Amino acid sequence: MIGSHYPILQVVIPLMAAPLCSLLPRTKLPWLFATTVSWIAFVISIMLMLKVNTNGALIYELGSWPAPWGIQYHIDAISAFVLVVVTTVASITLLASRQLVENEITATKHSLFYTAFLLCLTGLLGIIATGDAFNVFVFLEISSLSSYAMIAMGDNRKALTASYEYLIMGTIGATFILIGIGLLYMQTGTLNMLDLQVRIHEIDGFRSVHAAFAFFTVGICLKLALFPLHQWLPNAYAYAPSVVSIFLAATATKVALYLLYRVFYTIFGFDFSFDVLNLGYILLPLSVIAIVISSFTAIFQPGVKRLLAYSSLAQIGYMTLGIALGTQAGLIASIIHLFNHAFIKGALFMCMACLLTYTHSTRLVDLAGAGKTMPWTCAAFVVGGLALIGMPLTSGFISKWYLILAILEKDWWWLAAIVLFTSLLSVIYVWRVVEQLYFRRPRPECSYAKEAPPLLLACTWLMILITVYFGIDSSYPIQMATSAAEVLLR
Repeated sequence: MIGSHYPILQVVIPLMAAPLCSLLPRTKLPWLFATTVSWIAFVISIMLMLKVNTNGALIYELGSWPAPWGIQYHIDAISAFVLVVVTTVASITLLASRQLVENEITATKHSLFYTAFLLCLTGLLGIIATGDAFNVFVFLEISSLSSYAMIAMGDNRKALTASYEYLIMGTIGATFILIGIGLLYMQTGTLNMLDLQVRIHEIDGFRSVHAAFAFFTVGICLKLALFPLHQWLPNAYAYAPSVVSIFLAATATKVALYLLYRVFYTIFGFDFSFDVLNLGYILLPLSVIAIVISSFTAIFQPGVKRLLAYSSLAQIGYMTLGIALGTQAGLIASIIHLFNHAFIKGALFMCMACLLTYTHSTRLVDLAGAGKTMPWTCAAFVVGGLALIGMPLTSGFISKWYLILAILEKDWWWLAAIVLFTSLLSVIYVWRVVEQLYFRRPRPECSYAKEAPPLLLACTWLMILITVYFGIDSSYPIQMATSAAEVLLR
């Protein structure tokens, strides 16, 4: 039955579709084809989630070769959850992308852009689905290389510099991860994650295992853009085409965080990571510094895309802070925020894409007065901004609430105070944008013709409504995050 092949179809369909997309003529066909493929991937991810919720973790052996000789795909609660997040964001982003791609990317490159997008989606889905450590590296490179290409397609010359900087930093991170994989394979003779989990406990005193842990930590934190390994992210988000900013902001760092979960909880195990090598002592100060410095830096940014990029760095700090607590409640808070922030930040970058359609600028001063002529777009930004702050009735409030509860469970009042203080800082930088949109007069040289294109605006509000819905009824992300945490801590 086809249902038994869902784990491999999740990855193979976009992978096989990518080269076909490059052969399509310069019409709407590449967009329509890529969008259809992404929605098929979304449906498959939903089916996988339902099967996991009903039957438990799924193991798919490629070529019927059992591990450790063959490659396994392993879909459990956490991977099914993140697959749904990535495919949902990709589907909505591609649906809204046609006008943005036509405005910002040369017509001759449209089919190549959608090809790169599908390859990037393939890489992200492969990282989540595979149960083989070396496959993780392969899919990481597929997603990274296609990301570099998509960023470089921007019409701003600074996009080339941003892409090159990301390439250098991303290559270093991937190299560190590959070295970690090599060290583990040298000691255990296997690349299967579940086998590694068993065999590492027998040799966890070896220095090579400790070295592998260190290489994995640095490599993944670089991909995750955790302070101080974050320098590539602001420029990559700010100068990339709008479609790329939306997609990467909502998915790339989330998949890197998923990889962090997999390595520290599944491969090395909770006890070894936190009790032997004291991972919490590393992540806690870095997370707090990331939250505070990035929040302050966001306040002083002249462009909204860079402002949102630094905000993302702060939100990454919140996610890793949940991990650093070393408790089940902290891990649940981290996973919930992974889910909620994907849609919040995707919605905010989509709002900026709407504004860019007619203002041709994301500089704060150039957005003055846009609230009067683009009311639906600006209203969407306000709601998304409230979610980013963590106001009640938005999903951002659920994230902050569970993080505060996890912190108070450890009786760390000082840390709860820092989280609340930095939430107030987010009020400041969100207000800077709202003030320009609603309380400033338009500059004479700036004109706003009309609202954003209907399809783009509809997708923006779809993202916004998702954040509001899960702020009112948060039972699904909480249930899935709890199941995921139980799987990781098993």
